[in-house]
Amino acid sequence: MLNYILKRLLLVVPTLIGVLTLTFVVIQFVPGGPVEQMLSELRGRGAGGEAGVLVSDTRGMRDLGPERIAEIRALYGFDKPATERFWQMLKSFAQFDLGQSFYQRKGVWDLIKEKMPVSISLGLWTFFISYLIAVPLGVAKAVRAGSRFDFVTTLIVLVGYAIPGFVLGVALLVVFGGQLQWFPLRGLVSPNWEQLSWGARIVDYLWHITLPVTAMVMGSFAVTAMLTKNAFLEEIRKQYVLTARAKGLDERRVLWKHVFRNALIPIITGFPAAFIGAFFTGSLLIETLFSLDGLGLLSYESVIRRDYPVVMGTLFLFTLIGLVTKLISDLSYVLVDPRVKFD
Repeated sequence: MLNYILKRLLLVVPTLIGVLTLTFVVIQFVPGGPVEQMLSELRGRGAGGEAGVLVSDTRGMRDLGPERIAEIRALYGFDKPATERFWQMLKSFAQFDLGQSFYQRKGVWDLIKEKMPVSISLGLWTFFISYLIAVPLGVAKAVRAGSRFDFVTTLIVLVGYAIPGFVLGVALLVVFGGQLQWFPLRGLVSPNWEQLSWGARIVDYLWHITLPVTAMVMGSFAVTAMLTKNAFLEEIRKQYVLTARAKGLDERRVLWKHVFRNALIPIITGFPAAFIGAFFTGSLLIETLFSLDGLGLLSYESVIRRDYPVVMGTLFLFTLIGLVTKLISDLSYVLVDPRVKFD
């Protein structure tokens, strides 16, 4: 297993470089980069647009000559060849320096840490609630396969899975946030959250997070519930279960001691990836709908505004975490089932 782990860790480096190289090459051909956006904004403001400028020197706004364009290109580092910029980026990433945002004048690390609480709140609540509902529901459906309970719950699960999260979110906002006014319409906490006591803070936080988490949970637990049911049905039909029943073992003991461990192998092995992914896979539409400033919204705005340091920095971090998590998921097979070998 040690050799397998070392091989996988060594493969992380070329995989990371390949992902970053492909993205960097695509970026070079995408129109409307930061230089073009700056020039467009300066020309618009020079023609009598909004007050204020993004750079201190206002000369040449009406007539942007080559010198001014060269100055703006140097400001964003585009005065250097693409290969030089790429190698500088790799050297910085090797030191875990993710760079500086073009527009927000903050480090990429600082931006990620600012947006992380929202994504953690959405992801972890969705993850735990989904598993707490899906696994017991899947077991109950397997035990009662073919019954009215199985049919009704399957119908509910499939309907919940078929409704997009943002559509459900809109309905929840209209009914419970607008008409009934039971829940707030936006934000993770109230504006006066800092002045509240600890108990009031917890209640206020849960009050705000209820609707967005509900919108995300409805579709996320369906796959886990059906996977659990199918895994249990497959194990229940195997010979060792029939043998255990023939020996007179209690049905509850057969189910929870013998079937449960084997049936949960596909669920448990996906647990690390799902758990880590909960931190970084916040729904963009849910964040936008409920005015939650998380990592999903940060990534989307970075792509739209061509904020390349944020795009590449978050891509590097999320890809690295994804590769390590995938390795942990593969190794978890051995912990769940010792018969698995990595020869």
